[in-house]
Formats: sequence, C-alpha cells, structure tokens
Amino acid sequence: MIHQESLKKRLAKLAAPIFIETLLIMMLGAVDTIMLSRHSDSSVAAVGVVNQIIMLTFLVFEVINLGTSVLCSQYLGARLQKKVVQVVGVSLVVNVIVGVSVSLFLFSLAGPILRLMGLTPELMTDGMDYMRIVGAFAFFQALSLTLSASLRSANKAIYPMLVTVVVNILNIIGNYSLIFGRFGFPELGVEGAAISTAFSRGVSMILLFIILFRKHIHRFPLAYFRPFPWIELKNLMKIGLPSAGEQLSYSSSQVVITFFINMLGVEALATRTYCVNIIMFAYLFSISMAQGGAICIGHLIGEKKPHAAFLMGKYVMKKSVMITVILSTVLAVFGNTIFHWLTSNEEIIRLGTTILIIDVVLEIGRPINIFATNALRAAGDVTYPFYVGLIVQWSIAVGLGYIFGIPLEWGICGMWVAFLLDENIRGAIFVRRWYSMKWTKKGFIK
Repeated sequence: MIHQESLKKRLAKLAAPIFIETLLIMMLGAVDTIMLSRHSDSSVAAVGVVNQIIMLTFLVFEVINLGTSVLCSQYLGARLQKKVVQVVGVSLVVNVIVGVSVSLFLFSLAGPILRLMGLTPELMTDGMDYMRIVGAFAFFQALSLTLSASLRSANKAIYPMLVTVVVNILNIIGNYSLIFGRFGFPELGVEGAAISTAFSRGVSMILLFIILFRKHIHRFPLAYFRPFPWIELKNLMKIGLPSAGEQLSYSSSQVVITFFINMLGVEALATRTYCVNIIMFAYLFSISMAQGGAICIGHLIGEKKPHAAFLMGKYVMKKSVMITVILSTVLAVFGNTIFHWLTSNEEIIRLGTTILIIDVVLEIGRPINIFATNALRAAGDVTYPFYVGLIVQWSIAVGLGYIFGIPLEWGICGMWVAFLLDENIRGAIFVRRWYSMKWTKKGFIK
C-alpha cells in the first residue's frame, strides 16, 4: 500500500523541475521577441508568422512523443525494462524519419507557405530567412522532445530542466551576438536569430542524448529490435494519434476564435493577445502538476495500483484548482494596474480588466481539463479526451463564442463567457470520468 505522503513526494520530484522548465521555455520566447523588437517591428511580425507554422508542424512530432511518455511510464511501473528500451528506440527511429521529412518540407516550401499565409512582400525576406534556417533543423526538436519524454517518464525530469537552462543562456548570447553584431560577429538580424535558435536546439539534442546514455538507457541492443517490435509502434500510434488530434483540434479552434475576434477590431485582438499572455502565468502551475501527476499515474497503473492512481488524481485536481484560482484572483485584483503598465489605450484597459475578472471563474475548469487530458492519456484512456474536446470546444467555445461576440454584440467579453462555459462544462465531464474509474481498464500492461 502506497501512503499519500509518498505519492506527494513522487509528484513534487517531477512537478518542480517541469514547472521551472516550462517557465524557462516561456521566457525563451519572450526574450526572442524583446531582442528582435530592438532590431525592427517588421522582424517581430515576420518571425511571429513563421513560428505559428513551425509550432503547428511540431504537433506531428507529438504523435510519437505523447505515446512514448505514456508507454514508458506504464512499462517502468511494471519493471519491463526491455519494453522501455524498445519504445524509446522505435520512437527515435520514427521521429528521425518524420523530423527530416518535416525539415525538408519547411526548407523547400518556405516561399509558397509564407505567400499562402499572406505575408506581405516587405516581410517576405525576413520570413524566408528564418523559416529556411529554423525549418531545416526541425529534426533537432523532434529528437529532443522524444528524449525529454523518456527521461521525464523515468523520474529524471531534472535533466531536461537543466538542459533548458543551458539552452536559454546559449540562445540569449547567440541572439545578442548575431542579431546586433557583437563580440566580432556580423550583424545578421533575423537570420542571426534563426542561427541562434537552430544551434541552441542542436546543443539541446546532443546534451539530452548524452544524459540518456549515461543516466537512463545505456545502449540499444540490436537483439531487442529483431524482429522489429511492431506492437510498440502500434501502441505509440494508438496513443499518439488521438492525443495529438485533441491538441490539433484545440489549436484549430483557437485559430477560428482569433479570426472571430479579428472581426471585432484591432483593440479586441490586442486585448486578447495581452490577456492570453498574462493569464498564462496563472495556470502555469497546473501544467507542471498535470504533467508530473500523469507520469506518476502511468507508473501506478503499471504497478497495478489503480486506487493509488485515483488518489493522486484527486490530489492534483484539488491543488491545481486552488492555486490557479488564487493566482487568477490576484491578476484580476491588479488587472487595471497591469494593463496601465502595458498600454495607454483606455478601451483595451477596460476590456482587459473585465476579462481578467471573468477569467477567475474560467480557471476553475481549466486546471481540471489540463490534468484530465494528461492523466487519462497516461492511464491509456486516450480517445475520451479527444471526443470531449472535439464536441465541447467547437460547440461551446467556438459556436457560442461567435454568437455571444458577433450577433449578440457582447464583444470579446461575451466570447470570454463562452470560453468560461466551455472550460467548466468539460471540467465537470472529466471529473465524472475520473470518479467513474473506467480508465483503470484501459492500460497497456496486460
């Protein structure tokens, strides 16, 4: 019998480094934007469009990586080390093939893709430079994500976190040197930012490989892959396709919602951009708790301890909701002050302050949804979050968001009420699913 204190220690060991790593990744994007803004506003706009495309292609890598995390967690819990080696080996092979294919796609079709996105001629040169360089080395990220997933599932989340620290420092130095031409380097602008990003990701991949071989899987014996473990590839796809589909559905719904908000005008669109970036810090804690909790739940399912997994889930949901609501309340209280720091536009300040108040109620449901999609996937219940997300997000967040915002003329605040309903309805559905314990019969350990 596992005591609750033991479960909490397991969770803290995983969630703390994941929290720091996630925060550093968010800061990495912010540093890139700030540095490029000192170069020119047009470079920020061009790189912003390219990054949207690149991040969308990275969802392809998640098909394998999500499966890697789930299978490794369950197999490690069941002490099936050979299967862990097989899963990681298959994942690396598949993501090398997929990563190189995506790299070739982004490099060779940079021009047509950017023209399709409507990039203006004055932004095209910067956009092409960035996309060709970063896109050509996209396979670095494909392999890094697989290696990180493997290390996290083995309770070694601290190593990806430390690698992210190194990458942050390298990227800042690289950006400063190559964007502005410091330390004897040429002033390359956007091209310099792209080289810095690609180089940093390459270093990240090499460091993660070194750590994997020294701390987790010392070698990949050929005997483990003769004959080829097709069953593990099948399981990876069985988990990864609906899981990545759920993420793709969410990302697509956000694109449509952005289109609707754009219909309301520039002030509404600017307000959404500010709010999304502010609110992200409220639910950052719940992301790390959910990811750490999911790995622990995968281990417990592999150990045949479903009741302990259930208790872990209850604890993660309770703590995530409590902390996220407290943080969002703080943001709402200081909302007016925060927006006055960011802009002098009174309409944006009014809308943004109102949205932060509405968001307090929204943040009751969001942490539950972040937890449930991770935890149900870790338990093997992979299709349920996909169908719930597909039906509720598109009918409530997108459908009602449009009705409240456009025909009823409630604007962006009305849309945020629809988002509130979406998050809390899905949250209620997922709480019911977790308490039903039906997910306990979905594991991959037979």
